Amino acid sequence: MLQQQLLEQQQETNRLREQLAQLNQIPRANAVPPHENPVLPVVPQVPEEKVLCASFALKNDARHWWMTVQMRINVTTMSWQDFVTKFRAMYYNREILAAQQDEFNSFRQGSMTVMEAVKKFEQLARLCPELVPNETEKVRRMMKMFRTDIAKQVSAGSDPPTLVSDCISRAIRAEYWINQDKEARAQIFKAKKEEKAIVKHPQP
Repeated sequence: MLQQQLLEQQQETNRLREQLAQLNQIPRANAVPPHENPVLPVVPQVPEEKVLCASFALKNDARHWWMTVQMRINVTTMSWQDFVTKFRAMYYNREILAAQQDEFNSFRQGSMTVMEAVKKFEQLARLCPELVPNETEKVRRMMKMFRTDIAKQVSAGSDPPTLVSDCISRAIRAEYWINQDKEARAQIFKAKKEEKAIVKHPQP
C-alpha cells in the first residue's frame, strides 16, 4: 500500500514537472532566473504543496509575478487549481486557450508514426488538462486521434484498453504489423510485375 502511494506521488510530481515545463515556455515567463536555479524541493504530499513546488520552478518574470502575489494574499493555503487559474490569467488569454483546445480537438495522427503522434498528443494534453480530466477520457481521445486502421486493431476484441500505456503499446504493435503487411503486399506486387514483364518480353 505504501509503495503504491509513493509511486502515485512520484507520478504526480512528474506530471507537475511536465506542466511547469509547458508553462515556462510562455515567452514572458521564459528565460533562466537571474539569481537561482530552482528545483522542486519536496514530493507533494497534499494539494497545497504542489503550489509550493510550482513556485520554486517559476522563472524570471513569472518569479517576480509570484512574489507580488505573495505580498497580496496568503498563498500557503492556495489550491493547485487557484494557482493554475491565476497563472493563466496572467500569461494566457482566452484566444490562445481556445486555439490550443481547437488544435487538441482536431489533432489526428495522419502520416505520423504512433510515437510521433503520441508525443504531440501529450504536448497538447498538457496544455489543455481540462479536456483530459481522467485516464478514461485520455484513452478515448487518443483512440480518436489514431488512424482508423490502427484504432480498429487497438480496440479489437472483448478487452479494449483502459490505460494510456496499454493503448500506446497496442498501437505500436498494430502499426508494426500493418507496416509488415504493407511491405509483404508490396513485395508480392513487385514480383508479379516482374513476372509479367518476363512473360511479355521473354529473353532470347
